[in-house]
Amino acid sequence: MTHADLDRHVVEIHNPDGPLDSPVGAGKGDHTRIKSHAIIQLFGPDGELKHEQRVDNLITTAGDEYYAKRGGAGVSPAAPADVTKVDGMKLGTGATAAAKSGAGAALVTYESGSNNPFDSTFPDFVDLSGDTGWQIRYRTTWAAGDVTEAALTEAVITKDSTTDATSTAANTISRVVFSAINKTASDTLIVTWLHTFNAA
Repeated sequence: MTHADLDRHVVEIHNPDGPLDSPVGAGKGDHTRIKSHAIIQLFGPDGELKHEQRVDNLITTAGDEYYAKRGGAGVSPAAPADVTKVDGMKLGTGATAAAKSGAGAALVTYESGSNNPFDSTFPDFVDLSGDTGWQIRYRTTWAAGDVTEAALTEAVITKDSTTDATSTAANTISRVVFSAINKTASDTLIVTWLHTFNAA
């Protein structure tokens, strides 16, 4: 797989038979939920995929608040104040399990210089069709020469990607922990986040 195949590959993950696409709350009496998945991909200097992980993860309590308030801010005429918008991702080397709040709801060990904005055409939106929901896709790329680390293990979506420092839980709407990835100076790392809204 090359970079050119990436979007087609991500769309294929929408297959409801796959482990990342099984609807959350698909049974009787269930309610609207947000499901979060991350796809972590490492490409070599030739553009070929070297490593990929697909990880179920969570939206933090701050993330729940974020989406609720963003929805409320879209109401007219008496719209509540909008929230500070997320603007990118950060990486880290911590291993603490992801959690809705507390230590696992933010980066544990920040990787210096890894604060990057979302890629230029992201986020984008996908209609999953058949009344199965809508999806927001976030993507950030760390190109060759941007971050060199032998054991990257965590990533977050944050409101303060312009700051080269760790992010607090209050600024983090989603966090994922994954098996260590060795990003050399010639590798490109791409993290794609899928937040799926599904009502059953």
